[in-house]
Amino acid sequence: MLLALLLSTAPLAGARAEPSVRILDLPFTVSALRGSRSEVAVSVATSGLLPIAGAPVGQAAGEEASAPVAVVWGDAGGAVLTLAGGTVTAKPIGREAVEGLTAAETPRGALPGTRRALSGPLSAYLTGRTCAPDGGAAAAVLTIRERQPMAVSTDPKPVPVATATVPAGSDAVFAPLRPRLLRLAGRPALLAAAVSATDSGGLVLIDRPDARGGWAVTARTPPQPGPPLKIAGIADFAGSGTLQAATVSTAGRLQLWTLQPDRIEPAGEAAGYAAGTGDSDLAVIDPAGAGPPELALPVAGRPEIALVTAKGSQTTSGTLHERLRVTLPAPAANGIVVLGEGKAARLLVGLADGRVAVVAPDGGMP
Repeated sequence: MLLALLLSTAPLAGARAEPSVRILDLPFTVSALRGSRSEVAVSVATSGLLPIAGAPVGQAAGEEASAPVAVVWGDAGGAVLTLAGGTVTAKPIGREAVEGLTAAETPRGALPGTRRALSGPLSAYLTGRTCAPDGGAAAAVLTIRERQPMAVSTDPKPVPVATATVPAGSDAVFAPLRPRLLRLAGRPALLAAAVSATDSGGLVLIDRPDARGGWAVTARTPPQPGPPLKIAGIADFAGSGTLQAATVSTAGRLQLWTLQPDRIEPAGEAAGYAAGTGDSDLAVIDPAGAGPPELALPVAGRPEIALVTAKGSQTTSGTLHERLRVTLPAPAANGIVVLGEGKAARLLVGLADGRVAVVAPDGGMP
């Protein structure tokens, strides 16, 4: 009887721990949130502003560098968020420091309010302000800049930079959302959201098949209702060795797209999600070898986020599966970013009321 009682009260072996949530104690209202793969996070880690353990990790051109921090700010100040021992800690920085660190996100000549993509010698940003078919702001072209190698010399010389401009295509313009750099077939490429008509939008892939040739649109999705399509993340979500993009439409439809240098193919979809406000980030969680990456998305119309996985999503018959939902004290609105990986990962969620929630998806102290 004693053995039976012990067995009945002991935790079930292999049972999944419940997610936990806590509100980060910050002395200001948060209006912006940037993750570890953002230009701001890398700038903080290399600026010497704060002593931060772990140097930024550089990648080959087409892959974003990362730093072991996230950054939040508002009108009254900012903070650098770090993860140690499973706990997220905030280190305050002044508003002036935030402004200096974020200035490069929008280069001179870029569409106001947009962010550039940056990876090694490559950068890309939207230029040529114009109007979308619905009357909203849009960009006529995508400007791509690439630093060129130069010979070692004792004379100071400016670094040569090659610049190219790529239009979205006939009767199309770029939506005011950050383009994404990636690597396809071993070379850098870009993915951006475009709109072509009222209530019609999609993705365009910009590639340079010949290293000596020019950049051009090499693939695009069929027009989708409810522009624009916000790129939620780019990763091998199906675990098949092929890169995929996840997008969320304004109607709340999550879609997966398999990316090839010359085509973009649908690979599964599900309804009921949200993209957050503006150009806020959405998290891709690295399970550290435990399985394919997961997406963390706001749930439409509810104060919840969902962790979504793709199973067998290489074709239109693929499946998008919610691993879990987490209830929050307010709706997610200002982005979701991740610190850490695997079971030690912590999600930072910018809430609609200006607070930041720290979520431990697999239990533990958030």
